[in-house]
Amino acid sequence: MNAPPPRRRAPRRPRNDPAQYDDLAGEWWGTHGQFAALRWLAQARGRLIPDPPHPGAALLDLACGAGLLSVALTGRLAGWRHVGVDLSAPALRQATGHGVLAVRADVHRLPLPDGQFSCVVAGELFEHLADLDGACAEIGRVLAPGGTIVIDTLADTLFCRLALVRVAEHLPGGPPRRLHDPALLVSPDRLAGALGRAGIDMTVANGLRPSFVDYARWLARRADSVRMVPTGSTAGVYQAVGFRTASAGGHR
Repeated sequence: MNAPPPRRRAPRRPRNDPAQYDDLAGEWWGTHGQFAALRWLAQARGRLIPDPPHPGAALLDLACGAGLLSVALTGRLAGWRHVGVDLSAPALRQATGHGVLAVRADVHRLPLPDGQFSCVVAGELFEHLADLDGACAEIGRVLAPGGTIVIDTLADTLFCRLALVRVAEHLPGGPPRRLHDPALLVSPDRLAGALGRAGIDMTVANGLRPSFVDYARWLARRADSVRMVPTGSTAGVYQAVGFRTASAGGHR
C-alpha cells in the first residue's frame, strides 16, 4: 500500500501577514482545526448583536473570513442581511456558501456607500491593523446614524502579549503561530479614542475567556466547541459595543 503524501507545510511568513489566511484556508470550518477559537468567538459576539431594525437590514461583517458569524445569525438575528468583507479570496468563496454577500476589500478602503449598515461587526480585527484611525474612519462612514458596532479584540497588555500570543500559539485551540503581532494590540482607551474621532461612542462590555470545562472536553474530543465566558477582566480578549452618534468624517 502506498504511503499517503506528506502534508503540505505552510510557508513561514512575517507576523500578521494576511497571506497566512490563504495558507490556512482549509482550516476555517474544522471543529478541531487551527481556526477553532475563531468559531468560539463568533458565537460569543452574536450575543451582543442587536435585533435587526427591519427584515433585510444590512449587517457588515468586517474580516469575515469564511463566514463563521453566519452560525450566530439565527433565531432573533435571522433577519439580518449578512455582508462580509475580507482580503482572502479562498475564505470569501467559503463565506458565499454560507449565505454571506462577499466583498473582497481592505477595511481601510471599503467600496460601500455611506451610512448603509445598521450594524457593523468587527471581530478579531483591530489587533491586525497598522492604521487604526483610518479603519475607524471608514467604519464611521458606512455605519448608519444610530447604528451599532460590535467588537472583540486583543488587549494591549503584558498578559495578552505573553499568554494569548506567545504561549497560546503553542496550545491546541490557540491562534496559528505568527498570526498576531504583539505591537498591534489595542487598548480599550485607544480604540475608544479612534472610534470617537469617527463619530462612534464605544463602551467596553466585558472580557472573554474559554470555559475551562468545555476546553477540557474539547481537548478530549468529547465536544466540538467551547463556550466563551464573559469575565470582569479585560486584560486578554475584550468585547465592546459602540453607537454612531454623529456625522463621521470618514473618506473613500
